[in-house]
Amino acid sequence: MQKTGYESDITKFIREFLDKNPQVIEKQKAARATWWDKPQDLELRQRNDESRIPQTGYQYYDKPGVEVISGDPEPRDK
Repeated sequence: MQKTGYESDITKFIREFLDKNPQVIEKQKAARATWWDKPQDLELRQRNDESRIPQTGYQYYDKPGVEVISGDPEPRDK
């Protein structure tokens, strides 16, 4: 794909703004680290995955003839 040399007004504004305010980039990196860059506990993740209860395809209506008790992993036949 060939570049046309076109640059939108928004792109120009952002580029100029970041050139004049380089501290914004550092603030963005710090904010990202606050929410996303967290160390992961792989053992906890594995336990959570193993304790997951399989769900039926549609959760809002019960299947006819099957009683589901809250907290019980397996449906019970009536």
